[in-house]
Amino acid sequence: MNHNSEANAPHRNSLRRIAPRLDGQRGKVQRVLESATFQRGIIALIILNAITLGLETSATAMRAVGAFLILVDGMILTVFVVELLAKLYVYRLRFHRDPWNIFDLAVVTIALLPAVGSLSALRALRVLRVLRLVSAVPSMRRVVDGLLSAIPGIASIVGLLSLVFYIFSVMATKLFGADFPEWFGTIGASAYSLFQIMTLESWSMGIVRPVMLEYPLAWMFFVPFILVTTFTVLNLFIGIVVEAMQRQHESGDNEVREAIAAESRNERAMIINELRALRAQVDDLKRS
Repeated sequence: MNHNSEANAPHRNSLRRIAPRLDGQRGKVQRVLESATFQRGIIALIILNAITLGLETSATAMRAVGAFLILVDGMILTVFVVELLAKLYVYRLRFHRDPWNIFDLAVVTIALLPAVGSLSALRALRVLRVLRLVSAVPSMRRVVDGLLSAIPGIASIVGLLSLVFYIFSVMATKLFGADFPEWFGTIGASAYSLFQIMTLESWSMGIVRPVMLEYPLAWMFFVPFILVTTFTVLNLFIGIVVEAMQRQHESGDNEVREAIAAESRNERAMIINELRALRAQVDDLKRS
């Protein structure tokens, strides 16, 4: 068994969970959609589309080959539409069971909307088609799935960070608002200033040192804030995301192992059936 089949196993298993192997014309279309060659072709078209969309932003390129770029863009979009129609034909009511199918449908639908009049801003959204690369590449899908699985933990961290921000914003407004109304005059202004401090963007010379000229002990407020937010809470974000990605990676490894084990069982069953058929033939020869 080669490494490519192992790498593609999770993707094939995912497709089979949407719909079992079908017969007839739908089965033929399904085999094409789920083939590695077709998937590689779609990835190549997405990359080509990304290049053409980028070239369309160049006035020089548009003057030279603008008509060709627009033609290629339209042809690629047509292929994407045909692919989605084929998936709807094969999977039918099972189409929506894979969230990535819904994602692809939304991206392609945005590209089909007429970018005229009040919808002219949608022209810029055509580049979202490049995001289809995420759904087409299994490793990228696993990364996104890992991030999505980390949302509950991230939500808890966001809640904790919001609580910390509110407490420090109220304190900063009361402590420094009278002398520095531009930075700390209101809770909203204080929260924005504290956000700048948390990112460590010009926090010392831009905000903290001017405040310390009026309040020499202000460092006793800002240093704990930086330690709590920048070096503690934000690192929790990283820890949660890393843990979620690790779980996703382990899940992908399990899928590969299950796929290999299932294929091995199928091969053993085929060998056993062939041995039984061979034994039956030998018995017939003995009887004759």
